[in-house]
Amino acid sequence: MMSRRQVFLMIGAAGIVLSGGYAAAAQPVVEVLAMTHWPVQKALKPVRDLLAKYDGRVRVVDMDIEGADGVKRLKAVGLKGHIPIVLLIDGNKSFKRADSKTVDFVNFPVAADNPLNLNGTWSVADFEAALRASLGEK
Repeated sequence: MMSRRQVFLMIGAAGIVLSGGYAAAAQPVVEVLAMTHWPVQKALKPVRDLLAKYDGRVRVVDMDIEGADGVKRLKAVGLKGHIPIVLLIDGNKSFKRADSKTVDFVNFPVAADNPLNLNGTWSVADFEAALRASLGEK
């Protein structure tokens, strides 16, 4: 027969194990802070298609970057000005690639294919690598 103390210790240990499992299972949150008009939404289509592949595994929060909440969120991550796109994974806009180069998911992606020729420095492949890393995948 177990003593009262042993029972409480077992309950506490089980609680620690279960709470640790819960924390590891938390879904990454992807915030898509973006202007709501073309060509921004056209440039975001590949990102949205990618996020659709992870439906149920990540939580996506969309926010109009030009609205009051969007401006406030932009300031909270240390940005200001006319920025059409910011992607955050668990509140982080930066990702260190395998080649040790850090990319920021700010402004248009590389080869955004828009008539204004607004091409950025990050790719959808970079974003997918960051997303996979946040899920604990390679």
